[in-house]
Amino acid sequence: MIIRHRNRSSWKLAVSLGLVGTLALSACAATPDAAVVPSGTASAGEVDAPAAAALPAKYTDAGVINAATGIYPPMEMFDENQVLTGFDVDLANALGAKLGVTIDMRQQQFDSIIPSLQSGKHDIIIAGLNDTQVRQETLDFVDYFYAGFSILVMKGNPENITGVLDLCGQDVAVQKATVQAQILRGYAEECTALGSSPINVTELPLETDVQTALRSGKAVADVVDSAVAAYAAQTAGDGTMFDVVKDPENPAGYNPVYTGIGVLKADSELSAALLLALQAVIADGGYEEILQKYDLSDYAVDSAGINLGK
Repeated sequence: MIIRHRNRSSWKLAVSLGLVGTLALSACAATPDAAVVPSGTASAGEVDAPAAAALPAKYTDAGVINAATGIYPPMEMFDENQVLTGFDVDLANALGAKLGVTIDMRQQQFDSIIPSLQSGKHDIIIAGLNDTQVRQETLDFVDYFYAGFSILVMKGNPENITGVLDLCGQDVAVQKATVQAQILRGYAEECTALGSSPINVTELPLETDVQTALRSGKAVADVVDSAVAAYAAQTAGDGTMFDVVKDPENPAGYNPVYTGIGVLKADSELSAALLLALQAVIADGGYEEILQKYDLSDYAVDSAGINLGK
């Protein structure tokens, strides 16, 4: 059964956080646009005829769709052999199978991921990119995920953080080019009303840098996607390093938002083909299998759609 979170919160800003998470230090060596193992080409029996027929000829003829991606476990991550894996990678494989082409995923620095699409370097973005109205001015989104945001703290929650306003007057680190900083700075007035100073936000280049700051005591918290926060708490230090703050009023995380495949608006036919492919992957059960593999079933969409973010 596909379930979608319905819990909403009082977070004031429409957020668009690129999915981020913990990553073993040994996996940080990958450079931007590093080649990764591409998705496998579909066997003839796996192709979905309507989706494949809708795919523009230039992609069918080339046999490949070039996708920009990031490193945001469990969405994208390198295994011990430096091979890209994760939910987004498996989904790309499944979509490529339905379309009858390879989806070739290439790592890109997150702050350059949309410009890389605009420059023609890539055809699509599959990188935990949140579907927001601001981003819809540039991109169309084929939405496949729905999740909120959580607060990641050190094991045992030594600062006794129970919710976002407990971060007032505290040092919090976030990844550069995501909107966590905007979200947290948006609480300045509420912090002042509580007699505290605003949240002191530091933006760092990579999520690995953010988590290093958290471990070293330079920050008391990291605000990340709920699914990724849970993954970090489960895996970092074999589950002994981090905790996720459990807010009883927001058990699914704060302000769930859609995540989608980003496509330039001029490539509407490609978006339509990807939507058909996603619908086919949902219909045959492959979508739920991938969700279950990464323990992400709570973040499934009710149904596939384009530009569901409002």
